[in-house]
Parts: sequence; structure tokens; C-alpha cells
Amino acid sequence: MTVLCFPVYYYHKKDISTDTKLFSEGLSLERRTGTKTRMVLEPLLPGARAFSDMKNMTAYTHVESMDGLYSVELKGYNSRFLEISLLLPQFLPTLEPVLRKYLSRKFRRGKIELRIKVETSKAKVAVMVNMPLLQAYKKACDEIAQYCSGGSATAVDLATLINLSNTNGLFTVEQEHDTATDRKRIASLVKIATKRFEEERSREGHITQDAISAQLESLEHALVVIQEHAPDVERSTIEEIHKRFKELCDNTVYSIDENRILAETAVLLAKYTITEEIQRLSAHLAEFRAEMARNESPGKKLDFLCQEMNREINTIGSKTPLLAISREVVSMKDALENIREQLRNVE
Repeated sequence: MTVLCFPVYYYHKKDISTDTKLFSEGLSLERRTGTKTRMVLEPLLPGARAFSDMKNMTAYTHVESMDGLYSVELKGYNSRFLEISLLLPQFLPTLEPVLRKYLSRKFRRGKIELRIKVETSKAKVAVMVNMPLLQAYKKACDEIAQYCSGGSATAVDLATLINLSNTNGLFTVEQEHDTATDRKRIASLVKIATKRFEEERSREGHITQDAISAQLESLEHALVVIQEHAPDVERSTIEEIHKRFKELCDNTVYSIDENRILAETAVLLAKYTITEEIQRLSAHLAEFRAEMARNESPGKKLDFLCQEMNREINTIGSKTPLLAISREVVSMKDALENIREQLRNVE
């Protein structure tokens, strides 16, 4: 059972209320009492999958509200692990843990950058005066003016007073924001941006999957050719050993133990045969295709299988002197390198 739930917390002066409608999937609200909500989690529909097939880690999307006041930007890069970077407006710091949890359930691997912008030029502005500070400055200025005038009272010019105190925190300018509205509109845009971002990753992932499948076919074709020539390796080894022992027998005056010759031949055949490497490579190729079919995020496992296949291909190349097999080994290395290059971008 797969359940996706991302509550968003709104902070008020007297209480804390929870809006579970934002950033939630497969979620229904059953009863609300005051600011507390009891949630009933419902599983996704039968057959529904939290992730599509193969996905690329690199993607980009940008979503903007109709009035241009809100915008959400998502970028994806290659990474061995999941890294989430958030750039939020200063007046919405409490969104960070919610968005981080939301994105961590949407994505499994890659570096994700989320940038949220809110246009504040049209926001209401409140200017507050630090009255205790103003009174202190006025008193100090009155004392200075009285001292300089020889004891007679002198009125302090308002502009002079403000200029003296303006750089020391006399005024505080704050923009007024409707936090609840900001959260709702940002939540809507984030969900839209995430959906488009996933679609872009899936679209690129399908292209990558097709490219990898084409390279796999090249690998499998080369392996078939090598398998056809595998008996030739043993035959060539036996003929070479037989030739060398015949030359040795013709040129020596000493008797040679035939049983010893057979034993040495068996040892050399076991050393130079490529049957086991072919079997292991075939198993790795089968597992590679199975992993692509069953795993939504196969990047790490497929990279490991590539390492194992590379080891078997190198062993085959080092064991056989046959030109036909050496040619296929080179072809397999090229195809495998192309696959590993593609896998660097697979989730």
C-alpha cells in the first residue's frame, strides 16, 4: 500500500492550524475539531504506481501564476544521492521542511533545486517608529541646544532630529503578507511544477531507455558471436599444445609421460576456456534487462551490473587469441561504455 501525505503548517499568534489539503495525495479529511484534524489515509488506486519507468535526473520546468506574482522553478542534475536545495522568500521559512519532505517522496535520486519567487512590489508596507529611541534623541538634542544657547530653550528642527536618528533604527519598514494566501498559491504552483518536472524526466528517461536497449542488443549480438567461436578457442588451445609437445618429443632423447601431458593439457584448457565467462555475462545481461523492467529507479543497480559485465568482457579478451573474438570484445566494450555514459543520468 502506497500513501503520500504532506501536511503544511500555518503559524498564527494564538494557535497552530494544519492544512492537510496542500501537498497531499491519496488523502481525505474525515473530521475537523477546532484547529485539529483527524486524517484517514487512503491507498492509491489499484495498479497505480508512485513512479514511472526509467527517469532521467536532468530536467527543468518553470511555472508562473496568471497575475505574475508567484513563480516556481525546478531544476534537476546528476547526483549519486538525493540532494534537495530550496530557495524560498524570507517571510516563508516554515515552508522549507514541508517542501523538503514533499520532494523527498517524489524523487529518489539526483540533485533537485527548487526556487520560489513572490513579487512583493505591490505588497502593503507598514512603517513603525521606535518611540523610546525618538524620545531619547529629542531629549539629547534639547540638552545640546540648551547648552549651546547659554541656557535658553531652543526648538529642535524635526528634519534635523530625523537625520540624526535615521541610521540608528528609528524606523522599521515591514511588508505585510497574507501568509495563508501565499501558501495556497505556492502549493498549487509547486504541484503543477512537480508534475511537469516528472513528465520531463520520464520523457527523457524513455529516450535513454531506448538508447540503452539498442546498446544491449549490440552486446547480446556480440556475445552470440563469441559463443559460436568458443569451441574454436578450446580447439586452438588443444592444437597448439599438441604441436608443441610433438616438437618436444621429436627433439628430445628423453621419454615423456603421456599421462603428465594429458594432465597439463587439462590444466591449460581450464585456464583458457571462456565458457564460464560467457555464462556469467549472459546472466548479467538477463539481470540487466529484468532490472530495467521491474525497478523504477534502477540507476545504481545497473551501474553495478555494468562493472560486473566489464570484468567478464576483459577476462574473455585476455584469454583468447582468436581475432574474431577479439573483434567482438572491442565491440562489447564500446557498447558497454555507451551504456555507462547513459546511466550517469538515470535515477
